[in-house]
Amino acid sequence: MAIRITDECINCGACEPECPNNAIYEGGIEWTISDGTTVKGSFTLEDGSSVDANAEQQPIDDDIYYIVPDKCTECQGFHEEPQCAAVCPVDCCVPDEDREETVEALLERQSKLHK
Repeated sequence: MAIRITDECINCGACEPECPNNAIYEGGIEWTISDGTTVKGSFTLEDGSSVDANAEQQPIDDDIYYIVPDKCTECQGFHEEPQCAAVCPVDCCVPDEDREETVEALLERQSKLHK
């Protein structure tokens, strides 16, 4: 499952530089698939929609840091555990129980993001 940031986030920013996929953004900041990845051109999101990798997408949250699920691999292929959760001082980087994914699915996403 992807990781999510709960509303207990204190906006310290400790998680953002730890993400190998650049999937974490400050609240209110637009995101792109290409940030921190090797993706170019068109990219199919999990919902089946296709976006340009460089096109700015609307923020998922305006008030706290957030994780883009289409870019989160739970650090599979990079680390043994999600680094955001490891460094969060208030333990607000938690598994998103609404987005259960296998290790294989996470590794497949990692390979699509970093060819």
